Amino acid sequence: MLSDFGEHAAGLGELYRDLHAHPEPSWQEHRTAGIAAARLHAAGYKVTEGVGGTGLAGVLRNGDGPVVLVRADMDALPVAERTGLPYASTVPGVMHACGHDVHVTCLIAAAEALARRTALWSGTLLVVAQPAEELGEGALAMVRDAAWRGLPRPDAVLGQHVGAFPAGAIVHRPGLIMSAATTVDVRIFGRGGHGSAPETCVDPVVTAAHLVTRLQTIVSREVSPRDSVVVTAGMIRAGTKANVIPDEAHVALNFRSQSARVRDEVLAAIHRIAEAECAASGCPRPPELAVSGDFPLTVNDAAADARVSAVHAELFGAEAVIEHGPLMGSEDFSVFGFAEHNGGTAVPSDFWFFGGTPLRAWMDAPGESPEEKLATIPGNHSSLFAPDPEASVQAGTTALTGAALAYLS
Repeated sequence: MLSDFGEHAAGLGELYRDLHAHPEPSWQEHRTAGIAAARLHAAGYKVTEGVGGTGLAGVLRNGDGPVVLVRADMDALPVAERTGLPYASTVPGVMHACGHDVHVTCLIAAAEALARRTALWSGTLLVVAQPAEELGEGALAMVRDAAWRGLPRPDAVLGQHVGAFPAGAIVHRPGLIMSAATTVDVRIFGRGGHGSAPETCVDPVVTAAHLVTRLQTIVSREVSPRDSVVVTAGMIRAGTKANVIPDEAHVALNFRSQSARVRDEVLAAIHRIAEAECAASGCPRPPELAVSGDFPLTVNDAAADARVSAVHAELFGAEAVIEHGPLMGSEDFSVFGFAEHNGGTAVPSDFWFFGGTPLRAWMDAPGESPEEKLATIPGNHSSLFAPDPEASVQAGTTALTGAALAYLS
């Protein structure tokens, strides 16, 4: 039965290539949303567009039964593609480096296949194409939109993500599967002047350099080895010329944590260290810190994960379903199941990964263990990330369809 869905997905390689060639940044996913809306309309879904900005939701009612939400994200990244593929990005400096083009293709494929086989299931499908996942803002914008309140409340929330695992592999984990992520912007104030006279200035570039170095001690000296934390300074911006000491420096930080307690501890440490470094440098005023992005933990309902992973084991073979994690990556998927957006009751949710690396590339990658191979294969957010168009879409479509039917059959 599900082999029919896989065959349908196999014919959608061109859709994937088209989406990959035309990536759209967060909050600009107009073309992608338009394609998804047209396909869902044609398949018989009642489509609500412009939810939370550029998001959309399609509803297909098919008798009595649960409401199952299946979700994909649409936005691309500010990454210049270097894959050399014939269908590489045509938008300078923008690339689907995280596989959201695969996600949208699988969502459309699963939605169309289920619409054609309504004799196999009963209930309501709520198909969601979400914007701005990369900013951690899209899911929250959708559930806060008044249009969302006119949609059926889900009984299960399902989502997936392509990764550098071999095509055909499915990654599950009950409980915590992805970390929380917090972005902190630090503004350092100095006193600018001529590069030949640093004694008359307060150099914010030097302060920023000390700050970045000292922040690494949070992980090595303040957090328990039992707690997983990553602190990254992804951007330092200051100055306009080599011989001019600037007035300000801007440091953008991102850290990952796996509990609310540790998140609060790390955030407090960042504040303390930034203020202390600025004081040590004699900055004319304390730094300004602002949290500009906050991804929640992604925690799978244990019963939901057992239910979905059992179906995936039947579809792909028990050996293809592996447990890996929790991962340090982050998602805003879980927002759709939060109690505050569902009448005060949390909705069971499940999120899994499926492989996108061509099997030949996986076999040829250096190393014997999966961990060794994953360290060398270009993964998510790499300018070289290149999922297998057919195998990835077929696996993702089969996985998403099977998960939905686990609740609707």
